[in-house]
Parts: sequence; structure tokens; C-alpha cells
Amino acid sequence: MPKTKVKEINQNIYDFKNQDNFDFKMKKGLSEEIVREISKKKVEPEWVLDIRLKALEVYHKLDLPIWGPDLSELNMDEISTYVKPKTDKKESWEDVPEEIKDTFDKLGIPKAEHEYLAGVGAQYDSEVVYHSIKNSLLKQGVIYTDFDSAIRDYPELVKEYFTKCVPLFDHKFIALHYAVFSGGSFVYVPKGVKLEMPLQSYFRLNSPESGQFEHTLIIVDEGASLHFIEGCSAPKYNKVNLHAGCVELFVKEGASLRYSTIENWSKNMLNLNTKKAIVEKDAKMEWVSGSFGSKISMLYPMSILKGENSKTEFTGISFAGKGQNLDNGFKVVHLAPNTSSVVSSRSLSKSGGVATYRSLVSILPEATNSRCSITCDGLMLDDISRSDTIPFSNVEVDDVEISHEAKVGKISEKAIFYLMSRGLSEEDAKAMIVRGFANPISKELPLEYAVEMNRLINLELEGSIG
Repeated sequence: MPKTKVKEINQNIYDFKNQDNFDFKMKKGLSEEIVREISKKKVEPEWVLDIRLKALEVYHKLDLPIWGPDLSELNMDEISTYVKPKTDKKESWEDVPEEIKDTFDKLGIPKAEHEYLAGVGAQYDSEVVYHSIKNSLLKQGVIYTDFDSAIRDYPELVKEYFTKCVPLFDHKFIALHYAVFSGGSFVYVPKGVKLEMPLQSYFRLNSPESGQFEHTLIIVDEGASLHFIEGCSAPKYNKVNLHAGCVELFVKEGASLRYSTIENWSKNMLNLNTKKAIVEKDAKMEWVSGSFGSKISMLYPMSILKGENSKTEFTGISFAGKGQNLDNGFKVVHLAPNTSSVVSSRSLSKSGGVATYRSLVSILPEATNSRCSITCDGLMLDDISRSDTIPFSNVEVDDVEISHEAKVGKISEKAIFYLMSRGLSEEDAKAMIVRGFANPISKELPLEYAVEMNRLINLELEGSIG
């Protein structure tokens, strides 16, 4: 049967780059001197510096993970941990420097803000350069600002929650994050306030041989609701860049939070991000994830179902092309009775790409009458790609329902033959199968909010004989 070539996702709209102009770029490496200098430049209070220095100690004590993709090419002596662009944070889009503004214009961020969003933050390298929120939300007590401003303006609120969801000793790269974090977002939604329109933060890394370490902290108070969107991209360079951000989410009693992520880092990026949510009684946490970029990804969002009747759902899709090793998955811990988790994950791999789904489910003795359902499917588009599913379940109580279904395979020749018998070309038949495979997940992604998100999922198919 004639073969069909499936092209990579078109990354041209992300691969443009500006000159490496900056106000300040930290010398490469990681040391106490560098950590202290970052804190000094940010004019941080002593308690923040104390966290940074403690995290640096922990980083040096912990080893690299011995499982998952090989991270040996990461050399912190070749990474600059802080790059300040030539601008401060602006509240008017017109005040953003033209070069940076043009970057976000190309990515569709201003258009998305105007049409779909209640607030936007835009980070360029290590600092947030633009932030806005609708006045109607301010009147309701909603706080949406960059994380550095939150430390200064809401110190007691930040102290109460910062590092409480993701402790700095979780793993080596979260310790690195806490030592050098910069930028990110802070959101507080008061009790009973339900946001009808999403908030979005977009992270753009432009400087080569550097890292981005933004911190996102979101608190959705009792009975409130929020949809938060995170977008990421970077141009491609010949040397390694590093992303080691952190997301801490607190979903209070009866609240709901939907956290959507579109990650399209360049293929020289090591994406070692950490995301975790604590979900209280009768609350709901939804994760929607699209992972398309980076050379290596190790990302496993986590929900801790702390309160009775709390729920979580994870919906994810990834595409691993040539030279990519995307090790993604989900973790959930059931701590209370009548909790539930539903996971639906799909991956595509081609041209030798490696796609892995890795999961952890832990149901503790007190989580009686809980339910967990996991479905993960992998589709390989050629004979040289790889797709794996690696689940781990720890169930310590009998009164639960748990299921795990995994399917990994190639496109069915019989399905192609059947569709061709119905009048479709071989090219169109394969395209239909690929899009049908991705559709149940991709339709959950917030693609309407920006042009670049639409193009991430738009798999281009081209026929070729051979």
C-alpha cells in the first residue's frame, strides 16, 4: 500500500527570534552569589532570600532522576538563570517596546485578550512585561498580577501559600526553581466569585543558553470558579535552553478550577516543569494539556484530593516528532472518602519520536468509596517511533473502583483500506484517522483564544508515493 508522509507541526510562527537584547543577563552557572544577586536585583524581602538559599542547598544534595529521559546534556554551568528585558512591566499594550510587542502580536496574544480574556500577563525571558485585568474583576476583589508584585503587595497571602503545595524538596529541579525563580502569575479569586471569562499568562523565552523559572500561584476560594490558560513558546537555538517553572494551585471547598496549558517549546528546550493542586471538599480540579514542543519533557501534573467528594479530571495530548522525547503523565492522590479521578491521555509519535505516558495513582486507607479511571492511547505514525505507557497504582483500601486501559499501536491498514473503499484517497483516509484519534482531546483545548493555539493542533498531512 502506498505510504503517506505526515509532516511535523508547523512551527514557523514560533521560531522567529529577536536579537538577544537585554537590560541584564546573569553570568552562566549556579552559585550562592548568583542566587543572592537575583534576589538583590528584585529588591526582595529577607524571607524570600532565605527560601532561595535553602533551595540551593537542597538542589546540591539531590541527584538527577534515574528513570525517564536522559538529562546528561544539561549543564547548569552553560545556563544563564536570569535575563531582564529592556523594559519594566507595563499596563498599557502601547507602552511595551516595539520589538517585544511585535513578538506577542505575532503569537496572537493582544487579539485573544480583546476577544476572549478577562486578563492577560505576558512574560519575556525572566520578567513579566505586560499585565492587565478588567475593572469589573477588580471591583469583585479578584487579584491577578505578576508573582514579583504579589510578594511586594500581598506578602501575608503569598507567605500563607508559597511552597505549601509544592515543597522545595520535592525533586532536584523544583529545588533549582525555588533558588532562581523569576516572574510568573498570582491569582486570588474571592469566595463565591465565578469568572465567566478566562485569565491567561503567556511565557516567551527569547534569550539563548538561558532558563525560564516562572512561578504561578493560584487560590480559588470557597464556591468560586476560574479558567486559567497558560501558553509557552520559544525560538530554536543550537544549544540547550531550560524551562523549570512551578505551578501551585489551591482549590477551596466547593470551588472549581480549570487549568489549560499549550506548550510549544523549541526542540532545544528541556522542559522540566512541576504542577500540583490541592483540592478541598466538594471542589473540582480540571487539567487540560497540549504538549508539542521541547527536546525533552518531563511533566506530570498532580492533584491531591484532600477533601471529601473532591474530583479531578486530566485531559492531555502530546505529539513527539523527530528528536523529541516527551515523557508526560499525571499523578493523583486520594486522601478522602468519595473522591474521584478521571484521566484521558493520547499521544502521537513519528519520525523516531518517543512518547511516554507515566502515571501514579495512590488511594490511601481513608479514601473509601473512591473511583479512578485512566485511559491512555498511543498512536505511532511510522515504524521507527515509540510509544510507552508506564502506570503505577498504590491502592490501600478495598472499597474503591479503579480501572486502567492502555492501547498502543500503529494506524490500522484495514481502516485505511475501508475508508479508501468508501471513496477517500489514501492520504485523506490516514488524515481522517489521525484527526479522529486526536479530536476527543484536542476539542477540549482552548484553541479559540489565540491563533497560535489553533495552529499547534493542526496536523498537516501530505501524500507521497514510495
